[in-house]
Amino acid sequence: MRIRFAFAASAALLAAAPAFAQDAGTPTDASAAPSPSTIDPNDLNGNSITIGGAAVNIPDYEGSNDYRWAAAPAAIGSIGGFGFQLAGNRLSVDLIPNRPGPVIDIQAGPIVVLNFNRGNADQIEDRRVRALGEVDTAWEVGGYVGIGKTGVITSPYDKLSVSLSYRHDVSDVHDSAIWQPSVSYLTPVSTKAAVALFASAERAERGYGRAYFSVTPTQSVASGLPVYNAQGGWKNYTLGGVVTYSLTGNLLKGFKVVAGGTYRRMLNDFADSPLVSIAGKKSQWMGAVGLAYTF
Repeated sequence: MRIRFAFAASAALLAAAPAFAQDAGTPTDASAAPSPSTIDPNDLNGNSITIGGAAVNIPDYEGSNDYRWAAAPAAIGSIGGFGFQLAGNRLSVDLIPNRPGPVIDIQAGPIVVLNFNRGNADQIEDRRVRALGEVDTAWEVGGYVGIGKTGVITSPYDKLSVSLSYRHDVSDVHDSAIWQPSVSYLTPVSTKAAVALFASAERAERGYGRAYFSVTPTQSVASGLPVYNAQGGWKNYTLGGVVTYSLTGNLLKGFKVVAGGTYRRMLNDFADSPLVSIAGKKSQWMGAVGLAYTF
């Protein structure tokens, strides 16, 4: 959970970069839009890799009202038309080659997530939640499908994407599945800057609720929290935004800074859990600022 915002933010870095390889300014109307001759095809079609890291202010656990700072590394790129995104605990690969220009982009590939939620009691400030004990790291493996369209609203270089991912714990920690629909929109602000907006939701099965949000009688005695048996269902929704700014004048090359934030709302049985309703809070705000380099 705690690296997912950083994943969204760092993904925006790569999505923005190919759109601004040209030297033209921000198009403010149709006559100001750059012509194809101003764009270097080698820049748009070439390989690109972005590496970086961010300082992220995150909840101590999923549903906590206590926050801490953590580092989130990222490596994102496109090689031979195949895209990949690695951010902290999450890796995804798009196995369908991308084509440049205002086209429909079909996306599909594998996802691997390491779920560290409540994996280190020393990082949890609330003594009641610490007393529940640590949860082993879960390996969640699955895949995703999606579709994107470049050249939608503001320019030939903005992009709207929707996707649906599925992953399942293969390590017997929560032994359940998580579905995640998401939508994102990215648009240029100038040749140096881009803005991305995104929204997603997660639906988790009952095993996830038992592992992270239930309180057994034994845990109740140790923590003082009431006994609770969490079920499955829609777990949360998230809304967020990211701003990317190139320090070298070209988002396709060199250093850039990224900053953004998200709002997350816990739902249903997950929101009613004592870990959230008593020890935590249904709403969480998260923020990040980082530095990346594209080559």
